[in-house]
Formats: sequence, structure tokens, C-alpha cells
Amino acid sequence: MLFTFKIKFDELLANIERAGFLFPIVILIWVFIYMINAISWHMIIHDHKDNHVPYLKVYKYTITGFALNYATPFGFMGGEPYRIMELTPYVGISKATSSVILYIMMHIFAHFCFWSASILLFIVVHPVNMAQGIMLTFAGVFCLFFMYLFMQGYKYGMAVRTIRLCQKIPFLKKWAIRFSEEKNETLELIDSQIAELHKQRKKTFYTSLFLEFTTRIIGCVEVFLILRILTPDVQFFDCILIMAFTSLLSNLFFFLPMQLGIREGGFAIATGGLALTGAYGMYLGIITRVRELIWIGIGMLLMKIGNKNKTDINKYYK
Repeated sequence: MLFTFKIKFDELLANIERAGFLFPIVILIWVFIYMINAISWHMIIHDHKDNHVPYLKVYKYTITGFALNYATPFGFMGGEPYRIMELTPYVGISKATSSVILYIMMHIFAHFCFWSASILLFIVVHPVNMAQGIMLTFAGVFCLFFMYLFMQGYKYGMAVRTIRLCQKIPFLKKWAIRFSEEKNETLELIDSQIAELHKQRKKTFYTSLFLEFTTRIIGCVEVFLILRILTPDVQFFDCILIMAFTSLLSNLFFFLPMQLGIREGGFAIATGGLALTGAYGMYLGIITRVRELIWIGIGMLLMKIGNKNKTDINKYYK
């Protein structure tokens, strides 16, 4: 990509150095983003049934969970088991599992809401030709289809359905059948807890969704600040579109650790598509990578900080 965009190495370093004074601001933005993520998850966990988990613990597990997701292949295979493990001593295995599933469903659902809103924003802000219209229609149908699936999952649960789906996959079939037979009651309990959020706690459901959607908008501030260093010819609406396209492309390749190369390509394509040079996308990708590596380091350090011993934590078992 460096050769394709004909970026001079000295120019690249100069632009990265120009972003240096913004780094504390960029890091601070993600302090608030993770804080809102933690509030969203904490609301899901706290169901007024004596399930008390300290918010600072949830904040810590949120940061470390995302750090593990960034650094491991297949994303959620790293952070979510860690969150379940840490939460289990407080609320039990079934509640810990259901709350983590619910939160990650909410996190993904907010992505689809953000992408759908970005499609409408593009139509309002930019003229749409035939090719773009076809692409936006396809993307809109894609988002609406998965939003429907998620709503069905919220109504009836997803644990049992997921295991049944695994029973049809050749390499997972035997394991899924055995797991279903051994853990059927637990799976049904998890599904009942998932369905409870949408049926009986609608205020919590929609507040949590709103908070997750808000973090997507706040994340666009990072893109805006970095691009404003490089050029004054950028609007915040354009940054929302850049972030929407890049996050969609990155999530399609979720199986790659840190979506290496995919996110940078997404930034380059998105900035180029909005009448900005693709080189700006390269700068943006590199700077956000440095920020991400810093937060991965913070998340890994938090795994070893503030842990309770078993005698302190046993009182939270249900």
C-alpha cells in the first residue's frame, strides 16, 4: 500500500509526528468509549436480583476483553471466554454466560444499526449514482436481515439454536450433540435469561443499545481529529461514513487477528471514495494502530491488577 499510494517515507513520518500532540486526546477518547461500553454491559448484568458486580470490575473486564479480541484470531474467541470466567464467581456460570452473550449481541446489533444509519446518511449528504444505489441497497438488505435475526434471538434466545446449528456442521456435529445432551438445562436457562432482557426489561434493552450506538459516533471523533491534522477538507459526516465502511469491511474478516491490512485498506478505500487521497487512509490506519496497541497493552496489564483471592470472592457466589 505504501508503494501504491507513492507515499514518501519522510512525509509519512512527518505526518505521524504531527499527530503526536493528539495522542493523549485519542487515548482519552477511548477511556470514555470503554466507560460507556462498561455501563451498557453493567446494565445487562444488573437485573435487580441481588446480582451485584462492582462497576469498576466490569470496566476492567471490558477493556481486557476487547484487548484479547483485538489480539486473537476469530475475535470473540479470546475476550468472551475471559469475561465469562471473571464474571462467574459473582453471578454463577449461567448468568455470566447469558450476560456476556447478551452484551456481545448488543455490541454487534449496534454495529448493524450504525451501518444502516450510515447508509441513510450517505443518501442524504452525497448524490447517489446507479452503481452506488445498487451497492447501498444490497448493504441495506444485508443489515436489515441480520437485525431481524438478532431480534429473533432476543425474543427466543440463541444458545439452543446455536448448538443445533453446530450439530449440522461436520467437524462440530459430535461435540455439539454431546454438549447438548450434557448441558441442555443450562442452555435453556441461558436462553430464558436472554429472552428476559427484551421481554421484561425493555428500558434496559433500548438504553444499552443507545449507549452502544453512541460509542460508534464517539469513535468517529478520533477519525475526524486525525484527518483534520492532514487536511481541512473533511467534515464530521464524512468521518462517520469512513468509519462505517471500514468497520463493515473489518468485521467481514473477523477471523484475522487485529484485521491486519483489512482496516488500513478500508480506510484507504473510504477516504478515496470521498474525494480524499487514499494516502490519508494510510496515515489514519497507522495512527489508529498505535492507539490500539497501547490499549492492548493496558488490557493485558489489567489482567494482573486488582484481582481478588478466592476467600474474598466466595461471598458473591449464588
